[in-house]
Amino acid sequence: MATLKLNTPFKREVIQNIKVRDIIYITGKMFTARDEGHKKMLKLHKEGKKIPFNPEDMALYHCGPLVKKENDEWKILSAGPTTSIRMEIFEDEFLGAFQTRIIIGKGGMGEKTLKILEKVGAVYTHYTGGAGALAAKAIKKVDNVFFLDELGTPEAVWLLDVENFGPLIVTMDANGNSLYNDLAKEVQKNLERIHKKIENKKEVGENG
Repeated sequence: MATLKLNTPFKREVIQNIKVRDIIYITGKMFTARDEGHKKMLKLHKEGKKIPFNPEDMALYHCGPLVKKENDEWKILSAGPTTSIRMEIFEDEFLGAFQTRIIIGKGGMGEKTLKILEKVGAVYTHYTGGAGALAAKAIKKVDNVFFLDELGTPEAVWLLDVENFGPLIVTMDANGNSLYNDLAKEVQKNLERIHKKIENKKEVGENG
């Protein structure tokens, strides 16, 4: 397990060497996107229209931040992660289109996302839920916001300038490894072991 400090933009060869259980901190640029943000950006891509920023150079944060405007500038009050599995239905298409290298969220994602992470050379990282105020402290400023009028504050795409954003635990890497799959296998082994113990006790009781 390694602790890494990364700066945007990310190089594919660097991300491919990151392993499950590594801890990373990000300095540089990230953008938020929840369900509607994903769908909007994919729609523009399919229509052959340019996205107003380069998603490949930034981290993607599954987040709908709490914001307020002060002196014509946006300030992030809280920025906790959104449950990532909501984006599973289009995350593979999104990463295939935009080549984003790092995803930040909570709760993990599924097999479709795991496969595209390996294909594009990307990782999924877990940020602790309920730590929105802590996340906000690492956000130095809002660079821009897109689709705000159309999508509303939580679903808009926010471009953020961050410093040492983390800790982020790598739970799915670019080599097909998933901490969630590992845990599921371990749980299954434990259940089988418990079941065997119960059956053995039954046999002892019946024979006794």
